[in-house]
Amino acid sequence: MTGRKHAAMTRAPWILLAPFLLFFLFAFVLPIGYAIVQSFVGVQREGLFGEEGITTAFVGFANYASALGNAEFVASIWRVLLFGIVQVPVMIIFATILALLLETASARWPQFFRASYFMPYGVPGVIATILWSFLYLPGLSPIVDLAERLGITVDFLGPSTVLWSIANIVTWTYTGYNMLIIVAQLKSIPGELYEAARVDGASTWRIARSVQLPLIRPALVLATVFSIIGTLQLFAEPQVLQTVSPAINNDYTPNLSAFNSAFNYNEYGVAAAQSVIIALAAFILSFAFLRFVNRKGRS
Repeated sequence: MTGRKHAAMTRAPWILLAPFLLFFLFAFVLPIGYAIVQSFVGVQREGLFGEEGITTAFVGFANYASALGNAEFVASIWRVLLFGIVQVPVMIIFATILALLLETASARWPQFFRASYFMPYGVPGVIATILWSFLYLPGLSPIVDLAERLGITVDFLGPSTVLWSIANIVTWTYTGYNMLIIVAQLKSIPGELYEAARVDGASTWRIARSVQLPLIRPALVLATVFSIIGTLQLFAEPQVLQTVSPAINNDYTPNLSAFNSAFNYNEYGVAAAQSVIIALAAFILSFAFLRFVNRKGRS
């Protein structure tokens, strides 16, 4: 009886995990494996338009060489890196400030404002970009009209500004999401720490700086890693704004470039190689950030 009970207890976790593991396998592991395989395969067409047959063959690193030899794709990687260097810290700072303000003892209606700040995250990226495009377009935007009346020329969709217009949309969408991550960490701080700090005469600012900020460090790290990964996956916002901004081409971001290679040029192997490069870049940047944070934490 004891042996049966032990066997049942051993099997129980795997039975409960089985649905997730199957979903993870088919929705995550297999697509990644297939993309990696495709990145080493090339399509060979016989005849001018492939009318004599199409075959696939192993081409080694030729697709990676083609992807990295595409100046537009390389430029798109540098573009999103610049985007992330500016946008991610700004968004994390805003999210942290909002979380600290909503978790202060004097905050009124914190649940209402928490839901209000999170609400933009519930709006699909395409819809959010369409809404913001009306605020960017001359003739439709009250912001542009007001600036023109004041004698200020504003072009939100120009070559030098459209990247930051996209950054504004992303910040508006995801600040509330990151705020909730930080709020969850704030709620795990024992109340005794706050009481001890107040007994010692600490002000609200001192409590935030000396108690809350050090203890929400894991949440800040997690939100930053998510944001780094999301930066390299930038797709919906530039694709939608592409219809109203000539400054955005088909290779404006790495994901757009991979989409362009696959569906406009039918270069699926090159697109797969670009996707693998994007994934590797996200992994390297996230790993480097975590190493940097851990090293700073030890010092």
